[in-house]
Amino acid sequence: MSSADGSGGMFDRIAPRYDMLNRVLSLGLDRGWRRALVRALARAAEGPLLDVATGTADVALALARAYPDARIVGVDTSREMLAVGAAKVARAGLTERIQLRVADAAALSFERGDFAASAIAFGIRNVPDRARGLAEMARVTRAGGPVVVLELGEPDAGVFGPIARVHLRHVVPRLGAWLSGAAEYRYLQTSVAAFPTPARFAELMSSAGIELERVERLGFGAAHLYVGHARG
Repeated sequence: MSSADGSGGMFDRIAPRYDMLNRVLSLGLDRGWRRALVRALARAAEGPLLDVATGTADVALALARAYPDARIVGVDTSREMLAVGAAKVARAGLTERIQLRVADAAALSFERGDFAASAIAFGIRNVPDRARGLAEMARVTRAGGPVVVLELGEPDAGVFGPIARVHLRHVVPRLGAWLSGAAEYRYLQTSVAAFPTPARFAELMSSAGIELERVERLGFGAAHLYVGHARG
């Protein structure tokens, strides 16, 4: 993979400014979307919890703060993103509860049912074999445990749909490249446009061993939260 196609190398390049760019490019909405993901894992609050494609550990940190009895493991392919995340975890005084590891989402090095729940935020889009990545999340989650996916998508029809699509297709790649000095942010727009519809992605989750419970539409359809559980 090249450094501009969603690989770990691409995220290594943008790691230092990743958090700031997310705030700006999502108009600050990404924080609320992550909170929705955290709430969806409430019934597994005692953990352990797995955060796949943890990046700079925003979700891992949110989980640790929301569920003080839980241990969290975050995995990612980008060492530089994990380094940024590790510094944030250390500043928060949560190194004893959050462990960060380099790992491939499609080949997790955990045993079946190791986790009470698993989640991935804005990461399944970048997994080359999405079906395998979802199946791995289902495998390492205990039967009945939550498996939750938060992902971007093309904004759908509606009053604000056209505005959101213009933002995604034209503002995001240009503003991202300007702020970061990295043309990789154009990848965001193309990968979102190519992502399956909610109905198709729900089918993919089901085929991977995840019983879908609900789909929440967020940000006028700019993101969706898929909440399910591992069949076991």
